[in-house]
Amino acid sequence: MNALFANQAQASGDAPAAPASASDAIEAPQAVIVTGTRGSNRTQFDTMAPVDVFNREDIGAVESSDLNDVLAQLVPSYVVQRLPMADGQVFVRPATLRGLSPDQTLVLVNGKRFHRSALLGARGAQAPDLAQIPVSAIKRIEVLRDGASAQYGSDAIAGVINIILDDTPGTEVSVHHSQYSEGDGKGNEVNLKTGFAFGETGKATIFGALAKSDPTSRTRQRADAIAFQNAHPELKVPNPVQRWGQPELDSKRIGFNASMALSETTELYGFGLFSRSDGTSDFNWRNPDTSTGAYKTSSLFPGWDLRSLYPLGFSPSYSNDQDDLQLVAGVRGHFNDRFGWDVSASYGRNRIDYHLANSINASMGPTSPTSFYLGQLSQVEKILNANFNYELPVASLPQPVNIAFGAEARNETYGVKAGDVASWTVGPGAAIGLDANANGAPGFSDRQEGSWGQDSYAAYLDVEVPVSKALSLGGAARYEHFSEFGSTVNGKLSARYALSDDLALRGSYSTGFRAPTPGQSNTNSTNQGLDTKTLLLFTSGRLANNDPLAILLGAQALKPEKSKNLSLGFTWKTPAGFSGSVDVYDIKVSDRFSTSAAFAVPAGVANPLRYTSVSYFTNDFDTTTRGIDIVGSHLSRVGDGKLNLTLAYNYNTTKVDGGKSSLVTNPAQRQVFEERLPRQKATISGNYDLGNWNALARVRYYGAWTDNSGNATGDIFQRFGAMQFLDLAASYKISDKQSVRVGIDNVLDKYPDEATFQASRGLIYSRNAPYDTDGRNLYVEYKVKF
Repeated sequence: MNALFANQAQASGDAPAAPASASDAIEAPQAVIVTGTRGSNRTQFDTMAPVDVFNREDIGAVESSDLNDVLAQLVPSYVVQRLPMADGQVFVRPATLRGLSPDQTLVLVNGKRFHRSALLGARGAQAPDLAQIPVSAIKRIEVLRDGASAQYGSDAIAGVINIILDDTPGTEVSVHHSQYSEGDGKGNEVNLKTGFAFGETGKATIFGALAKSDPTSRTRQRADAIAFQNAHPELKVPNPVQRWGQPELDSKRIGFNASMALSETTELYGFGLFSRSDGTSDFNWRNPDTSTGAYKTSSLFPGWDLRSLYPLGFSPSYSNDQDDLQLVAGVRGHFNDRFGWDVSASYGRNRIDYHLANSINASMGPTSPTSFYLGQLSQVEKILNANFNYELPVASLPQPVNIAFGAEARNETYGVKAGDVASWTVGPGAAIGLDANANGAPGFSDRQEGSWGQDSYAAYLDVEVPVSKALSLGGAARYEHFSEFGSTVNGKLSARYALSDDLALRGSYSTGFRAPTPGQSNTNSTNQGLDTKTLLLFTSGRLANNDPLAILLGAQALKPEKSKNLSLGFTWKTPAGFSGSVDVYDIKVSDRFSTSAAFAVPAGVANPLRYTSVSYFTNDFDTTTRGIDIVGSHLSRVGDGKLNLTLAYNYNTTKVDGGKSSLVTNPAQRQVFEERLPRQKATISGNYDLGNWNALARVRYYGAWTDNSGNATGDIFQRFGAMQFLDLAASYKISDKQSVRVGIDNVLDKYPDEATFQASRGLIYSRNAPYDTDGRNLYVEYKVKF
């Protein structure tokens, strides 16, 4: 949750580099961490749970302005999918830690909870959108790979990602350009950061980022488009008729991080982040000869034929306008040298507006517009918390007992704003088979519009006891009450035993939870899909659990997901420059959240939005996730330079244990769930510094995984083999204030196997791939400091 005033002050400074030893080895520096502990003197080696720490150099070595991509290359068990053309998920991409749900990882910024996105993504997950945080504003990232609900509250089942914003003085400007070797996907980015002092005791850092990227296309002409062209030689059909690839994106991000001493014992602090992003992507092409739901003619609309408007067919254009805001203000200090406190308030908001162009509501006939405002989703979170930390001296112990305690009040509100009436209207043409709603993405209707809230109150106690010089024990407990479903209590026990100054064992056991959100519990949605066999649209509805029809079909009120997390491992460091850790884990999650089986709408039941099937959210299945994390590094002198070798490896499996959901009763859905992510993921890198030069070589490995077509009936599966990518980069320090960096990601221009089950749509590579499928990417960056 929140680090102590003194703890944060220590963490703001970079750890000094250790001098070379006589054997030309360099002992790796150990930064003081603030995540997973409330003690003020913990380093990575000292922690009772695994914590990865990545500094500005580590972050800057990854070519991306999307924090999701940065974490995917740095954290062994972090996976983010590309998902071109998957409705809102093309812009808010789902990311997972240790193979668990995207919303089972808690995200903090400067130790404060970061709000969720307004989008309910894969299987209804509602997670923070890390892409809204500018990478150039980050000083350090700490990733706690352990269950931590007893310390931080809801969502911290898989772990905690804490993003520390930059607070260093000076001004830095960077200009970045990238492009794929196919000639598309050009990206340009400008970043500014300036840190300065104000008044007698204040300091502030202001940052901004502008980024724009062109779309990519890895597409071949659809077979039905070729047939349509042959049948109509008088027409000139575009080739391809639709684009599969990354969307066009334009983003603007600004923020600040500031503090000011009010007295010798009290400090005022605050930070803010604001981003605005706009993106556009294509949808599936509608064939005039086969899309009877759009192109049917009828006496109901005399003289109206959609061919006069779209003679070549049409591919709807889907747009996402998003703004994101996070503001935090607080006061922290200490009553004396041993007793500190921190009181803060935060406000977070994510708001997404959707638009659709180049489309039609065919059921309205000639009165239908061709572009639509689809509506808005919003998520607002308000938090008040107070945290205290006391270092209790005990004569018989080598160090004081660290006692942390505090309380939190949180309110979150989810809102849905209706779109244009034409975007969701079921017009008179629906009675003769013409497709209703905006074709491609139905708008939010007045039936779906509304605002829903939830309050929660929490109190926690966190104690760390240095029993001896070798043995440390920790315990935490947290009580939390939610207005919508009641109370929960979670606990954590952890221990560390030093076998020597350079080798230690560690382990933890904890219980955890993730509370259902107001958006998950109360909202309805309408979705359109395209069957890869028939190439015809199907429309499905996802009902709120309190909807009368959902209740008739078996829906019940949602309840929290619960977890039991066991972790055991050891960590080491040596004067010879070697350091690392090995940790195994077992995570059991019960009442997991998903979507029910699809039901046909019962005869005689009103179906005003003409759903072909309906479902609802449910948390009725259990899983066990097991895995191992191996992290190692070696820092040494090679010639006149410094060589840093690192290895990060994760093996992870998730199995469905039981329940009544479709994941249990439907073997196909179970296969998708258990095999959709690679079980193995690894990164091996070498970084060499020599004078003004720096060179980087990195190999990324992804294990095999399975994808499926998602057809309404007759799902098709395909297994994709392991992939390896080689990245190279080099930078040169022109002067003390200027540097240039050039690099190539995927040097060998490798592509995965083609997604044969999607070939009917012109898709070449799977849209659910856990890596970039656009080939070789080249980039250059110029940086200047003032």
